Amino acid sequence: MDFGTLLGLAQSAAELGLICSLTALSLYLSYSMLNVCDLSTDGCFTLGAVVGANVSLNGHPFLALPAAMLAGMLSGFVTGFLQTKMGVNSLLAGIIVNTALYSVNVAAMDGASLIPLNKADTVFTKAKGLLEGSFIEEQYKLLAVLVIVAAAVAVLVAFLKTKLGMSIRCAGDNPDMVRSSSINIVHMTIIGLCASNALTGLSGCLMAQAQKSVDINLGNGMLTIALASLLIGRTLMGRGGLALGGVGVVVGAVIFRLVYAAALRLDMPAFMLKAVSSVIVVAAISLPYLKASWEVLLRKIRHKRRGPADA
Repeated sequence: MDFGTLLGLAQSAAELGLICSLTALSLYLSYSMLNVCDLSTDGCFTLGAVVGANVSLNGHPFLALPAAMLAGMLSGFVTGFLQTKMGVNSLLAGIIVNTALYSVNVAAMDGASLIPLNKADTVFTKAKGLLEGSFIEEQYKLLAVLVIVAAAVAVLVAFLKTKLGMSIRCAGDNPDMVRSSSINIVHMTIIGLCASNALTGLSGCLMAQAQKSVDINLGNGMLTIALASLLIGRTLMGRGGLALGGVGVVVGAVIFRLVYAAALRLDMPAFMLKAVSSVIVVAAISLPYLKASWEVLLRKIRHKRRGPADA
């Protein structure tokens, strides 16, 4: 494999990683901050892609982004409503919404399983036209996604530092204290899930525009990918501040895609790629534990070696 091919694979992996990092940021808000495990991610990702594709086909590629985010917010509202107002367990609420979204997505696709976007303008074709003739013309996708992701991280960090954002974080950390402070934890949960799923919808829309098509199964496995990215980011960056955590999630998503691309280059069968995702998740979860266990073991060994000498 020559250097040019390797560089192209790395760029493609970085582009996909940045797009998927928005879904990982969604889990960063719902799972890490709000302490809610939202299992509707796969369906919400496809919903954002379908809504974004339909709006793009009508000649509004930039309007497709907020439209997809709004669709994601509606999905998050339903999930939060089931949890807080209907007494449905958070895991079950996510599963129910994810199942229902399959029918919603098929209906939004007019009963088809594929929406082609080959003739539609997208944010990427606009970026390509804007950079045409410059020395960075070939990196138009990477630059466009990088700008959007950077803006999303900045807005998310700024939001979490507001009074509303701090209330959402407190609702996840210590709900009893939040109740005693006269903060409506129901509202905080619903708002947090709406914001979280808005990022997932945006991620799906960008994926559809980048791939120039939407498949009904586009979102399958996105929850696993986002969770792996989140855990990799935590392992690399630790539990630092909000900005460092957000950047860590983005870096984790890019690393995950690079590992995924490497597995593809090894001519691994397609049916094994899900297993690769699972192994990456297990490694990301277990690494901090194994590191701590290894340090304890080394201390015990050093202590035993010093024992006889001290005696």
